[in-house]
Amino acid sequence: MKPDERFLNSGFSGAGTEVKREPIRFRTIWISDVHLGTTGCQAVRLLEFLRATESETLYLVGDIIDGWQLKRRWYWDQTHNNVVQTVLKKARKGTQVIFVPGNHDEAIRQFIDLDFGGIKIRDELIHTTAKGKRFLVLHGDRFDGVISCAKWLAYVGDSLYTVILKFNQWFNRWRARAGLPYWSLSQYLKLKVKNAVNYISSFENALAAEAAKKGLDGVICGHIHKPEMRDINGITYCNDGDWVESLTALVEDASGTLRLISWQEIMGQKNVVLRANAGE
Repeated sequence: MKPDERFLNSGFSGAGTEVKREPIRFRTIWISDVHLGTTGCQAVRLLEFLRATESETLYLVGDIIDGWQLKRRWYWDQTHNNVVQTVLKKARKGTQVIFVPGNHDEAIRQFIDLDFGGIKIRDELIHTTAKGKRFLVLHGDRFDGVISCAKWLAYVGDSLYTVILKFNQWFNRWRARAGLPYWSLSQYLKLKVKNAVNYISSFENALAAEAAKKGLDGVICGHIHKPEMRDINGITYCNDGDWVESLTALVEDASGTLRLISWQEIMGQKNVVLRANAGE
């Protein structure tokens, strides 16, 4: 059994001991760009994250389901079903779940302002933190010039990204056998290619300007698969990352403080709690 699958088994402690696991609690969690329906989706790790955490509100900030890829080739693993069921279970148990569709799941935008199975579907909205700070929450694709002006180019780019991810999977299997850490070709290209860097900067500035225009304190988005939290001209820009490569989420604690958190960090915290419960 794979390590990821072992963690998903109820009560697994890493030492053969059955223990009760308490979830790590947040006031709010934002995740986006899961891309269910693709082989690149890290559904097992997302399940670990969802089952290891609880929040009063869970925002799904777009591209949760990849309708673009599903139209080309149907792919839907059982773990993708498990992600959907876990989110629905959270909604049934009292978590406020808000789904803000993105460009890859744009078909869901026809249901904007409706509620299904306890999940609210909204185009964009304002989130107020425990500190009283107001943040615009949206996927962000309408501020992407490629999506807005040349959607065919976005489809081409998506196909190329899929090829890069497949190469990444092969390359990192080799690196794992060699005892080397994960390395992302797509992230490397984004940071090194001048046009990509300019594109990311323009996107971030456009989102910050939109929040400023609305008189808000910040903006929370997804879309470009680059986790980030920084100040742009007095506006707090937050991008929660993705669940293809970054494996990150944005969280708000009980005091209203926002921060980016990774799957690795959550799993590390859970292991500490498990060891303590097991009396190690």
